[in-house]
Amino acid sequence: MGCCYSRVEREEIVSRCKARRRYMKELVKARQAFSVAHSMYIRSLRGTGSALLQFANGETNLHQNKHHLQNRLPLLPSPPLPPPTPPPLPPPPMSSSSDNWTSVTASPALPPPPPPPASSWDFWDPFAPSSSRSVTEEEWEATTVTTGSEVATANVAASVAAPPSVVSGYSKDSTSELAMVVSRNSKDLVEIIKELDEYFLKAADAGSHVSLLLEVSNFSLSTQKTTGKVYNCGKSLSPLWTRGSNSKSSGLGRLEAEVITVNGGGGALLTSSHSSTVERLYAWEKKLFEEVKNAESMKIEHKKRVTQLRKQEAKGSDYLKTEKNKKEIEKLESTLVVAAQAIETTAVEIIRLRESELYPQLLQLVNGLMFMWRSMYECHQVQMHIVEQLKFLNTTIVTADPTSEIHRQSTLQLELEVQQWHLAFCNLVQCQRDYIHSLTGWLRLSLFQFSHDPLINPKQNSGIYFLCEEWQLAVDRIPDKVASEGIKSLLTVIHAVVVKQAEEQKQKKKSEAAFKELEKKVVELRSLECKYGPVSMPETEIRSKQQDPVAEKRAKVEILRTKADEEKTKHEKLVTVTRAMTLNNLQMGLPNVFQAMTGFSNVCIHAFESVSNPPKTNEQGSDLKRLLP
Repeated sequence: MGCCYSRVEREEIVSRCKARRRYMKELVKARQAFSVAHSMYIRSLRGTGSALLQFANGETNLHQNKHHLQNRLPLLPSPPLPPPTPPPLPPPPMSSSSDNWTSVTASPALPPPPPPPASSWDFWDPFAPSSSRSVTEEEWEATTVTTGSEVATANVAASVAAPPSVVSGYSKDSTSELAMVVSRNSKDLVEIIKELDEYFLKAADAGSHVSLLLEVSNFSLSTQKTTGKVYNCGKSLSPLWTRGSNSKSSGLGRLEAEVITVNGGGGALLTSSHSSTVERLYAWEKKLFEEVKNAESMKIEHKKRVTQLRKQEAKGSDYLKTEKNKKEIEKLESTLVVAAQAIETTAVEIIRLRESELYPQLLQLVNGLMFMWRSMYECHQVQMHIVEQLKFLNTTIVTADPTSEIHRQSTLQLELEVQQWHLAFCNLVQCQRDYIHSLTGWLRLSLFQFSHDPLINPKQNSGIYFLCEEWQLAVDRIPDKVASEGIKSLLTVIHAVVVKQAEEQKQKKKSEAAFKELEKKVVELRSLECKYGPVSMPETEIRSKQQDPVAEKRAKVEILRTKADEEKTKHEKLVTVTRAMTLNNLQMGLPNVFQAMTGFSNVCIHAFESVSNPPKTNEQGSDLKRLLP
């Protein structure tokens, strides 16, 4: 039996069906992982915006909540929201000698680092300037931002050339939003971050339609059971990313207004579930594999009996044995006819599901992704101009307010949320690649027909193959590393603030301990002074017998007082360095990340436009051949 089974497995048709079943099994898991990754990315956008806002509130509240060095704040779950908006935070310049994190910080006089090299963007250069100056750009460059009594020209010319379809599709709304963002008077840190948070919510809402297509709400238990993976968005120090969608900025209503067409038809959401379609295809592929394997086993048995019959007839064997063998052969032939019909029925059902359900769903998914990245491009582009206002914050006024425990917790939360953003982004890109690779692998093998008829009219039946082939080529070429490094660079500068805050807290404890020890020794000195007086012995007795205990204690107190003052000075210096580093790191990290995300979104728009509108070719037959393994 084992030998026969192994022989059946080696048959080409059986091995191809087995590979088809494997690809479809992978597709079921990949679709679920893609759904989870999409959900986590949307949540990470909301979480990052919320954490930034909480962090900015905490940083600004330091101006209003002055605490004595000895006062220890209790650990609270999260700072109160919304706090009042005090004057902007302006840390002073800091020297590199007092700060070990010079690699990730910059003095206020230093300009932000240059954008990533354009060559990193592979086949598009989203950071290249436009060949001609547009009216939009001239309006942005002419806009001024008022800082106190000074008026500085805000150079906010678009650094990413928008694709033509995007410009025509959003220029009016987005231009007015950008004009509103950059034309208002100067804002403090909280006001700037509030605007960033609004566009994080809008960017998250842009993925609503894809969430419906991927059915992200149904992943929780089924994904873990099927894939064996647990997707966790990390331990949250405060419930930041549990906020719902911003109804005012929701992109779903806008998408519903833009009717998505499938093969020229109407554009409502398909009633069939994508996950259901994929799972039914997997069930049919399993059935097909078993049917083909059984049919091939019967063919092997039939061939064996036919050979045996020929030998019997040649040797003139016993008539009864020969007739019995003939009846077995006839029975096998009848069974093979039924098996072939079953195989044909299963194959036809797979083709029907593939063409009538899967193909339209894939078209909607591609269009949904194109819309999502177009909307995210708009949001990240506005955010890129919003953070330009950070450089207009006053950086000359010194603040010596120490980091509170609440603010330290909000900084840790921000670090966690940005880390989740980075992980979610990388996971989203990889899960989409796994999804389309599994799908394309299955489609290539499903070109194989089980009947003797050749492919019928490949020009009409190859649309899904071309779609997925172009999709795979597009996602393989998307340069996601630039965007990933952009998010990671923001994480790096935030981590530097976390480290510096920890140093400040450590020095605060050392200063408090020094003053506590000083207070203890002062009490002992006062006790001795009450007992012996200011001078306990005459000078002659001191020289001849022993040291004056009051003078000795007073000397120790003075040493401790000097040490406590030194520790206090170190702490105050660290407070100043932390405040300066915080603003400098935001001024450096935020423009980089939004510039990178704007460029990535722009590339995705082009990629999905090329997938949904592939170039027409007159040699579709030859193009079809390249899909074959």
